[in-house]
Amino acid sequence: MHTQIVLFDGFDPLDVIAPFEVFHAGGSASGGRVSVELVSAEGPREVVSGSGGLALRAAAALDPTRPGLVLVPGAAGRIGDEHQDEHIPTLLARTLTTELPALLAEALRDPRVTVCGVCGGSLIPAMAGLLEGRHATTHHLGLDMLDATGVSAVRARVVDDGDLVTGGGVTSGLDLALYMLEREVGPRVAHAVEDLFEHERRGTVWRDRGLSPAAF
Repeated sequence: MHTQIVLFDGFDPLDVIAPFEVFHAGGSASGGRVSVELVSAEGPREVVSGSGGLALRAAAALDPTRPGLVLVPGAAGRIGDEHQDEHIPTLLARTLTTELPALLAEALRDPRVTVCGVCGGSLIPAMAGLLEGRHATTHHLGLDMLDATGVSAVRARVVDDGDLVTGGGVTSGLDLALYMLEREVGPRVAHAVEDLFEHERRGTVWRDRGLSPAAF
């Protein structure tokens, strides 16, 4: 299983680094059956995050036809002042002027690819009109925005909608990545990585299956 983690200007470093470490460790635990790389819509370049100028280097261009996972992180910046350039919704909206939405649309059309979003990362394809009618989650502050795009927003730590898997707040990147290891490679590898990082996943992975719960 290969994972492409997408960098864009203003990305949240924890949304990137936490899944990267999980998948990298998964590669060691699975004898090389899991791999991960940092990519961008523009190709190889240094990409500056929204956290104190921290930068990471994208090693390649996002390939939406490569089988495996495409993981989109959220943005890091200000929450309150919508007129600031580093306002999180502004940073996310800027990605819509790049090639990223078209690349994500192509990835979502490919049955060999699963698109993942961590925190605000699910809002990028949603704002591009790519997730209408799908189930997804995001940071709790963005659930209304997700709903407004025609998505069935679910308040859960991780939501599995088949070829679309999304995580809630920032640290959910750990839980999402461990879940994808379990789903795609197996629970023994996922457990080994979970044990290595001394992290226990939180919450039930929400899927559109089973009985609908009655109102409490």
